[in-house]
Amino acid sequence: MEVVQLNSVKKNFDTLSVLKGLDLSLTKGEVLGLFGHNGAGKTTVIKMILGLLEPSSGEVKVFDQNPCNADFSHHRYHLGFLPENVSFYPQLSGLEVLQFFAKLKKVSQTRCIELLHQVGLYEARSRKVKHYSKGMKQRLGLAQAILSEPSLLLLDEPTVGLDPIATQDFYQITDELRQKGCSIILCSHVLPGVEKHIDKAAILSQGELRAYGSIKELRKQTHLKTQITFSGYFELEALKQKLDRVIDTNKEGSFTVEVHSHEKVDTLKILMMQPGILDLDTKPPSLEQLYRFFIENDQTITASPQNTKTVTNIQAGALS
Repeated sequence: MEVVQLNSVKKNFDTLSVLKGLDLSLTKGEVLGLFGHNGAGKTTVIKMILGLLEPSSGEVKVFDQNPCNADFSHHRYHLGFLPENVSFYPQLSGLEVLQFFAKLKKVSQTRCIELLHQVGLYEARSRKVKHYSKGMKQRLGLAQAILSEPSLLLLDEPTVGLDPIATQDFYQITDELRQKGCSIILCSHVLPGVEKHIDKAAILSQGELRAYGSIKELRKQTHLKTQITFSGYFELEALKQKLDRVIDTNKEGSFTVEVHSHEKVDTLKILMMQPGILDLDTKPPSLEQLYRFFIENDQTITASPQNTKTVTNIQAGALS
């Protein structure tokens, strides 16, 4: 059973078309990264999954139910949500905030202490929220979102205000939730570091799906090149002839060549057999590069077979 399904979903606000026939799905234990510029429709998608907005046309199902129906209420205990801008009663302490939500969600009070430890706020548990930094409020927001150990977790810009260590801790928590079978939708503008924590990416622009699939599938669709960086002591001109391609010299004394995916293995073989090579590293197209490619390209590409819907169609070798 799909945890979330959006079938041909459109959403209009008066004459403004926010979503234009969106198709998405999410299975148990899967993490979907939902990416796009401001106004792309990400938050509208989240609100429809929560049942706060109804689609103008199409179908939204969560746990195989319509989240806007009154009888969906008992499923809400299995939902967790972290909004982009968290807001709590400023006069309450961090512990009191969690205790309040624990009563609403019918969760044991001991779970509050456990979560404050987990998000690094235990020492600040008695401090009033009005004295919390933005990052501390964000961590408290994450704690309330996972309070009921949800089956579906919706995260809207979850790492905003978090320092690098707190961001790593956040992704560790989401990885643990995924391993326990929690399905997660993660909306973010902060792309570095995200790709290894998601199973699929959906890239939205102007209410339309520009790309949809795993990072590996999206790389195949774009034909962007992989960078191979190496260092050592060798005859540069001779190596250029062997590789038959441009070799860029980096400031730190290393060298880089760019190759298409089908050329990578042969290029690596040549480099590994070259006397004097001391180090090799490969860097495939990053999520940021994929995002830029799909957003800036106006053509269309067909999604992978398992994702049957038509998204953006990009001519083979467009950036070759």
